[in-house]
Amino acid sequence: MSPSSDAFPSEERARDWIGDIVENAARIARHVDGLDFDGFIANELVRDAVERCIERITEAAVRLGPERLARIAPETALHQVRGLGNMLRHEYDRVNVRVIWDTVTTDLPPLRAACEAALQR
Repeated sequence: MSPSSDAFPSEERARDWIGDIVENAARIARHVDGLDFDGFIANELVRDAVERCIERITEAAVRLGPERLARIAPETALHQVRGLGNMLRHEYDRVNVRVIWDTVTTDLPPLRAACEAALQR
């Protein structure tokens, strides 16, 4: 395989995926701005939008790969990111809304900050 293949993504491709994480995390922050958990549960449109953005984030993280993601955001476990993405795509009827909310409020802000910092380097 050549170094420009997806198995060894170029720095430009990796920057695009990091940017996708930042962009979708920013969208989520706008979507939930002013909401608490009860407000989030009550707003089907916001829940759907947030879940779709999380799907994009998980796909971008998987494309980055475990080594690159670990360098950018060592506190983020790729297997958990991948698991959440798989749940949203394949077991959508079993999604725990509390897990989504906790991901949005606890896990995404540091991931977004780490990715923003990586883009600045």
